[in-house]
Amino acid sequence: MNVNIQISKKVFNEVYIPYLGNNIRTQIFFGGSSAGKSVFISQRCVIDLLENNRNYLVIRNTANTLRTSVFNEIKKVISNWNAEKLFKINKTEMTITCITGYQILFRGLDDAEKLKSIIPEKGVITDILVEEATETKRDDIKQLYKRLRGKSKVLKRLTLCFNPIFRTHWIFKEYFKNWVEGETEYHDDRLSILKTTYKDNLRFLEQDDIDELENEQDPYYREVYTLGNWGILGDLIFTNWKIEDLTQIKNTFGTYYNGLDFGFANDPSAAGRQAIKGKKLYILQELLYELGLTNDVIASRLKPAIGVEYIRCDSSEPKSIAELRNYKINALAAKKGPGSVNFGIQYMKQFEIIVDRSCQNAINEFQLYQWQKNKDGEVINIPVDRNNHFIDQIRYALNDRIFEKEKEEEYTSDGLGIF
Repeated sequence: MNVNIQISKKVFNEVYIPYLGNNIRTQIFFGGSSAGKSVFISQRCVIDLLENNRNYLVIRNTANTLRTSVFNEIKKVISNWNAEKLFKINKTEMTITCITGYQILFRGLDDAEKLKSIIPEKGVITDILVEEATETKRDDIKQLYKRLRGKSKVLKRLTLCFNPIFRTHWIFKEYFKNWVEGETEYHDDRLSILKTTYKDNLRFLEQDDIDELENEQDPYYREVYTLGNWGILGDLIFTNWKIEDLTQIKNTFGTYYNGLDFGFANDPSAAGRQAIKGKKLYILQELLYELGLTNDVIASRLKPAIGVEYIRCDSSEPKSIAELRNYKINALAAKKGPGSVNFGIQYMKQFEIIVDRSCQNAINEFQLYQWQKNKDGEVINIPVDRNNHFIDQIRYALNDRIFEKEKEEEYTSDGLGIF
């Protein structure tokens, strides 16, 4: 059973229309921010369920990041097209089932057992869509190809969607061997690549969105997020870290350090759980990393994870700290003072930092947090104030240890601490 609905071509960006029927085995949609990549991919998913007998498995590195990204984007497409009656959406299981019987199933790479057993209600998985594909490892993608098995009347596809990051990334090495800089497309029998930027999406953007991208001053961010190019990022603040699966040891530490960086509209509220053993700093859990969270919601998310343990918070919001205490969270303000950000960074640099593979936002920040440069391109000892929300909460969490270390090294400025 197929369902044909009349969708005006005006809802699509013209650059993506030729890719609605693209059946090449491996497809890559990459480029700058606000280019409309995720919207198009979501539109194609909905059409494929209605008309093309396809089942989708939608993947991100961690399951908890799917709900607020591509899952919501696909729901929005269904709503905008007034097609709610044609779909059954299970928010708990994160499945979308079409009246045709075909489905979109959402899973994280951090839940290997669920991935092994996933089977659609009708037919086989014909499409795997990997959102934010630069978060994944090469072996993860190789394993996903093996999920594209079984008899099907349509050609199977694996689609990667992402903003580019470093030229040293495995995706660049694996798929961009024949890519020509300055081009926007590449095709061969097994691979299709489309690069887009905000300029391909102008009619769907506000002027403020355009101005922010066009006025970007940082060379790396302009290259990657404005122009959609693979970047070369040096001068990273942290190089003393790696990713491991810490599942087996998460609950074996005697002391835990919890931190919270407040955000709301433009910045996420970020909270985490850390531990230290010897010269290793373990980043064990992302408790929060989300926009628009009110203090009551923050408290409800924190309580099951930290119980009666203390959590050190950004002291610039004393009212929020007081509200958290009213919700029975043992919230404490982190100390502040001139120079304390750099001191906290130097303290963290003394450790080998081990990040659990589930802490994707922490991983993203460690990959991007860098020093500023002056007008001559020389590195200066001031961090760029972005990609640091989770890292800030680590410093808050370690407040007592850092402040004690400051005393040992005779940092005597009043109020010296963390901010």
